[in-house]
Amino acid sequence: MSNTFKIPELLCPAGDIERLYAAVDYGADAVYLAGEEFGMRTAATNFGEEDLIKGIEYAHKNNVKVHVACNTLPRNDEIDRIPQFLEFLNSAGADAVIAADIGTISLVKKYAPNIDLHVSVQSGIVNYVTANEFYNMGAKRIVLARELSLEEISGIRAKTPKDLEIETFVHGAMCVSFSARCLLSSYMTGRDANRGDCAQPCRWSYSLIEQKRPGELYDITETDKGTYILNANDLNMSKHLDLLAKAGVDSLKIEGRAKSHYYVAVATNAYRGALDSLKENPGNWQLPSWVDEELNKISHRTYSTGFYFGTPKNSQTYQSAGYVRDYTVAGVVTGYENSMVKVVMKNKFSLGCEFDCLEPKNMPFTFKANELYDINLNPLESAIHPMMEVLIPYERPIKTGALLRIKA
Repeated sequence: MSNTFKIPELLCPAGDIERLYAAVDYGADAVYLAGEEFGMRTAATNFGEEDLIKGIEYAHKNNVKVHVACNTLPRNDEIDRIPQFLEFLNSAGADAVIAADIGTISLVKKYAPNIDLHVSVQSGIVNYVTANEFYNMGAKRIVLARELSLEEISGIRAKTPKDLEIETFVHGAMCVSFSARCLLSSYMTGRDANRGDCAQPCRWSYSLIEQKRPGELYDITETDKGTYILNANDLNMSKHLDLLAKAGVDSLKIEGRAKSHYYVAVATNAYRGALDSLKENPGNWQLPSWVDEELNKISHRTYSTGFYFGTPKNSQTYQSAGYVRDYTVAGVVTGYENSMVKVVMKNKFSLGCEFDCLEPKNMPFTFKANELYDINLNPLESAIHPMMEVLIPYERPIKTGALLRIKA
């Protein structure tokens, strides 16, 4: 690995326009999203044409790029509709299209000539020959398979053109199948994972039945609830961003287009803080402790470092597929006036409550609601009605969009 490196781009998920705003406001260099078709996350709200135009305008106004996923494996009827969508993206000013299917890739170059081509993780790129072939097909960037080690990534970087960018996942859910090429959902539910409609049967509990003893379930772990034998742990490479940069990674991608506005805000802010810290101290860097704490405040499964250091040592959790959720959002800051923070309430809180405040592009801090008022300055004991506006005295302004959290 090289001893010198540049700070990678921070690429964040946007499942809808509100989550795009969160990613941009909290420090993304680029966002990735999808239209109403052709994206690998049908569970997300995604973007109609009007929101896509609005999102691109907002992102560009803040010097943030927009990458649009067109990375399903389309059938005949679907691929007939792709040229029109690509022409729209070209006119709307999207910065990149993420594609996996070779036919789609050929259409990107024809119908969206002003847009960079990024080759999706779905293409399963694990060697420099494949990377170079996609480069010859016009790729500006390749998204490497999740199953590669840092050493293998460094090897690909050494044998590919310097202007071919490398993107890798740095945080979020992992798929038990190779680069998400899975048919389990199709077989079990009729929902095609390769067209964005995965039912996630890998997160279900399973038991064993012996052929000659139908109806008798055999426990294959230490619990009596079956086993989550396919349940992959979440990726978290926040402590190793310097190694990713030294390996030649140009863009760090946070998984999560189906995740919440809160998840996007916290994860983006944490990785922004980590990368800014790395930029300030590249020679002897350690992850700031507050970043590590923040990443434990979002919904997540047990964390792992995936395949980056070779065969994973803690790749799966067999007891449960559930998430760790320790914090809830009590309110969102909408303004500051007359030494009062204006807050729109999301979850119930009371007088004397201690908030863990997350401001865009800042370290979190805590403060107490020693006084609480409604919008007419009537004292309150608690805020109990969702979306009601409340006022909280505080000695300094808090940025609009800041999230006030309470421990669950």
